[in-house]
Amino acid sequence: MSILLDLEDEQRLLPAGAAELMQCVADACAVCEAPAVPLVAHVQLTDDEGIRALNAAYRGVDRSTDVLSFPTVPYPKGKTARDCKALLEQEWDVEWGRCFIGDLIISLPRAAEQAREYGHSLAREVGYLTAHALFHLMGYDHMEETDKRRMRTMEEKALAKAGVSRTTDEGLLQAARDALKFSYSPYSKYAVGAALLCPDGTVYTGCNIENASYGVTMCAERTALFKAVSEGHHDFEAIAIASEKNAPWPCGACRQALYEFAPQLRVLVTWPDHVEKTTLDKLLPCGFGPKGQATEFLG
Repeated sequence: MSILLDLEDEQRLLPAGAAELMQCVADACAVCEAPAVPLVAHVQLTDDEGIRALNAAYRGVDRSTDVLSFPTVPYPKGKTARDCKALLEQEWDVEWGRCFIGDLIISLPRAAEQAREYGHSLAREVGYLTAHALFHLMGYDHMEETDKRRMRTMEEKALAKAGVSRTTDEGLLQAARDALKFSYSPYSKYAVGAALLCPDGTVYTGCNIENASYGVTMCAERTALFKAVSEGHHDFEAIAIASEKNAPWPCGACRQALYEFAPQLRVLVTWPDHVEKTTLDKLLPCGFGPKGQATEFLG
């Protein structure tokens, strides 16, 4: 069975691809929960004031939040949608030909703020909030630690199935550190690992691969980039680069290769006891490519 999202976005506030990603997440939630009947949920987008008013009116909490969920089904304690076919059928909606499980409301400004905090796209953050709210609508909660672990496990399963995750900067940096263990660098003795983050949450890793003919040596950044492009990805949010010695800032060739696809790419570099962050347009001032030309010089 599936979950259909009745998305209210008349002002087209969502970024491109976000609605499709949200429905993909809903489909993954349905696969993980496996309800016995088809479901539909209403999704409303609002701002901080709008969600604050709803939070105050219906929950008695006078503050804004990222997402609210209002289930229609009175699930018995410990039961979720998969266990409650009869209760779900009481919410049958003739217009949709599905069982209506409730409303979820998302504050886009708060979602955008959290997306910046996690270093990923607004679309991915909205996808995460969709999963969280849908599991609430299917009877999950997180008031008790046991319930919280149960709900979080379901969220992670659904997000993984949909190819969406909250990849933190530290997670990306650790992926780069893990990748450098596969470095083939017998000549320079300088191992480097890289981890490249796509908007859908996919991470491609790479290491430097040297050659006796030095000119065909490949840097870790381009190894990760070419793996990603060869699988159809042309947009990227961040790259982490790690070494075991000193600061592994990308070389000129890697900067230009990355600039072709993501001029505003966030660049994180790490080496023992150090992490530094910048953006690609600052590393390659006046760079050029199909997505625009930078004009800002390093100061």
